[in-house]
Amino acid sequence: MRKRLWLYLAALGPGLLAASAGNDAGGIATYASAGASYGYELLWALVLVSIFVGVVQEMSARLGAVTGKGFSDLVRESFSLRQTALILLTLLIANTGIIVSEFVGIAAGAELFGISRYIAVPISAVFVWLLVTRGSYGWVERIFLILSLAFFSYIGAAFLAKPDWGAALEGTLHPHLQMDLKYFSLLIALIGTTISPYMQLYEQSSVIEKGGTIEEYRYTRFDVIVGTIFSGAVAVFILIATAATLHPHGVKIETAADAAQALEPIAGHYAKALFAIGLLGASLLAAGVLPLATTYMLSEALGFERGVSRSWSEAPIFMGILTGLIVLGAAIALLPALPLIPVLLGVYVLNGLLLPVELFAILRLINDRELMGDHVNGPLYNALAWGIAIVVSVLSLVWFGMTVLGWFR
Repeated sequence: MRKRLWLYLAALGPGLLAASAGNDAGGIATYASAGASYGYELLWALVLVSIFVGVVQEMSARLGAVTGKGFSDLVRESFSLRQTALILLTLLIANTGIIVSEFVGIAAGAELFGISRYIAVPISAVFVWLLVTRGSYGWVERIFLILSLAFFSYIGAAFLAKPDWGAALEGTLHPHLQMDLKYFSLLIALIGTTISPYMQLYEQSSVIEKGGTIEEYRYTRFDVIVGTIFSGAVAVFILIATAATLHPHGVKIETAADAAQALEPIAGHYAKALFAIGLLGASLLAAGVLPLATTYMLSEALGFERGVSRSWSEAPIFMGILTGLIVLGAAIALLPALPLIPVLLGVYVLNGLLLPVELFAILRLINDRELMGDHVNGPLYNALAWGIAIVVSVLSLVWFGMTVLGWFR
């Protein structure tokens, strides 16, 4: 029993990190904006989307365990040239915007503690670069897991905010759907930040890097389930904290840092500090995971050697792309102050709009019997997975329609 328990604990990593990385600076901004704008009304959507995350992450992990190949490799082998270009281009567009947002989040978190972004961002970029390029996969994973502990601060912040738990339960169990553009934009942003495309790329590549196989897949599935529950709980507590403190006072959030500062007079100094710690830790975690996931995607698509356990001489293109993405994100974050919340929400609305492309690609791959053998989706699971892809697509079309109609008013 002790040995089996250890095997389950040792499997924790890819799923937990991929799901947790979704609660990054953009995620914090999105959840905080949802709580501040609509109180507890969007909790039902957040819980539902968290279930979606688990389904999509599990399919990505299973693809990696069965095939031993990354997402881009499978796309290149299974789709036409034009389809491959479309799928990978949407992922690249989505990921590039978020990489920049992570370093902006680091700057915002550091400035809450009185540290200049011109000091914090370069140091953080060097730290992430050294960690990924100089360490083995095992060490990289351990450091990222330690950074994920910062998310516990949001649970503390929510309890310090003294929310109305009855209202929170009602918001979870009784869906409220409003037909206005702002509401739908936030709804799509919630989907885009919770099921970020890079999470699936990282999940699948990390399962391969860690040596996951289908024979030991029960341990990988456990990792996915734990990651989904943990990241979903953190997102819920962020929304609850801001719904309890900011919504009743009509506080408008202009930056992710505003959400932390606004908590101080209402919930106390410690709530602000906990929120700020979570913002900084989350941004650092995602600043490492996201460039890594994007680098895996590009290296796989181009057929180059890849892996954090490789040396510069073994995988020069992989290391070069990773370095370039980190430098790009850090450099843009050092530009004069950006309108953080509009930028982050815009990035994740874009993510939500592009997400169906990746979801339909995953569904085609996971149901390919030549590729997956007996490990394709079962009928009920497949119906749930297709339902998720269709719901996300319909919401994207509704948002697009409402946006176009708004131009003529």
